[in-house]
Amino acid sequence: RLLVAALVGGTAASGSALALGWALGLPGDVLLSMAPKSVTAPVAMGIAEKIGGIPALSAVFAVLTGLIGALSGKLIFGLLRLPYSGNGWAARGFALGTASHGIGAARALQVNADAGAYAGLALGLQVVLASLLMPLFFR
Repeated sequence: RLLVAALVGGTAASGSALALGWALGLPGDVLLSMAPKSVTAPVAMGIAEKIGGIPALSAVFAVLTGLIGALSGKLIFGLLRLPYSGNGWAARGFALGTASHGIGAARALQVNADAGAYAGLALGLQVVLASLLMPLFFR
């Protein structure tokens, strides 16, 4: 279930960024730089280079994504009424690790150990899935 959640979450994160960028009329290389925004910056740079994006710009998008996710997570999870219990912490952590990579995982670990563990797991899954699948998809 976690692998499927990571795949769906990563696809949603990348797809929504691409759709928004396309709707705003951004150039192709900028769009390709946005695609790996939900993995940690060094990995995003490598993926962007492989798919034709701009590695430095991809790093900026990754850092901004992490900061926004870490700062807005508590508000969003409160609006979604995620519980402060075992499954709630797991969901919070996994969501932060999926969407906000290392910065989100660090924030999750500050708040709760279980949330931090799930965030680290999600981060690792995102890195592996994005590194393997994005170059194939954009080929």
